[in-house]
Amino acid sequence: MKRSDPAIANPEGRASRKPLGTGRRHHGAIAQKLGIAILSGEIAPGDVLGAEVIAAETLGVSRTAYREAVQVLIAKGLVESRPKTGTRVLPRNRWNLLDPDVLAWAFAGDPDIAFIRSLFELRAIVEPAATALAAERRDSADLKAMEHALDAMRQHSLASEAGRAADRDFHDAILRATRNDALVVLSSSIGAAVNWTTQFKQRSRALPRNPIPDHRRVYEAIAASDPEAARTAMRVLVDLALEDTQRSME
Repeated sequence: MKRSDPAIANPEGRASRKPLGTGRRHHGAIAQKLGIAILSGEIAPGDVLGAEVIAAETLGVSRTAYREAVQVLIAKGLVESRPKTGTRVLPRNRWNLLDPDVLAWAFAGDPDIAFIRSLFELRAIVEPAATALAAERRDSADLKAMEHALDAMRQHSLASEAGRAADRDFHDAILRATRNDALVVLSSSIGAAVNWTTQFKQRSRALPRNPIPDHRRVYEAIAASDPEAARTAMRVLVDLALEDTQRSME
């Protein structure tokens, strides 16, 4: 597999003199650069990141900034750092793939199709059941939040960042309406998955259809306090979103 940054990731621990950038950068930007390289496969599981001094030099950053970036990657399960053996990329099954930053890094390039499918499978398992709970437990404030999100989606459309933010808010409001703390914890991950798959569908062409009416049907079922109708409406929404995504990949 091609190694674009041998000074940063070198299975044999050797450094390259190829410069990858200059100037001082925030450690978040360095973590993003390394994270994208790992998620894209440019830096593969088992590869060892270059020695701290050399890597920082190559990136044109301070050792402190590079060290903090590595700590970000460690926290997200992408790498581990051990004395003498250095910082090594962990197997994919150790990565926190639902972390919003990791999702963003996965979609920065060409995401793995199997991974996209797995995100929709997760949504198909979680969201219909959560929507049924929301129909039973929602209050007027929850409905107001959902309606506000729907209005913003209509106003801006899902082709815009503002519209996609409203889409995230809609799904977030549903999870919060469940009054289930474990489900609420998933809200940022579900929202990020919704956002990035929606953007992915529009990379090469416009959305094949308007999904806002599907969201409206979900809202109406929740507002009617009809758990089974809400479950069905959300399952249809997720299934149609997967169909749209598959169509965009053809």
